[in-house]
Amino acid sequence: MLTILAMAVATFLTRFISPAVLGNIKLPGWFERLLKHVPTAMLTALIAPALLAPQGSIALTFSNHYLVAGIVAAVVAYRRQPPIATMGAGIAVMLALRSI
Repeated sequence: MLTILAMAVATFLTRFISPAVLGNIKLPGWFERLLKHVPTAMLTALIAPALLAPQGSIALTFSNHYLVAGIVAAVVAYRRQPPIATMGAGIAVMLALRSI
């Protein structure tokens, strides 16, 4: 419970204090455009190692079920399907590959 509370406080501080401090500062246009890509970069940094190296070393083969399921989920997401369809497709592929 303490960990959840600490993370809630940390999230609050980063989301609401930063705009309050930077509210009167005009950021350059290139920097604002750069900031739009931070969530995508963070998500990629979290997901890529799990897909490409699930056992600690890079595995770019069809025996890497995480990579195959991730590719299927990426294709579904690229086709602008709802997040539930993307997750469902990835999970279905992972379950199918694990049952073989």
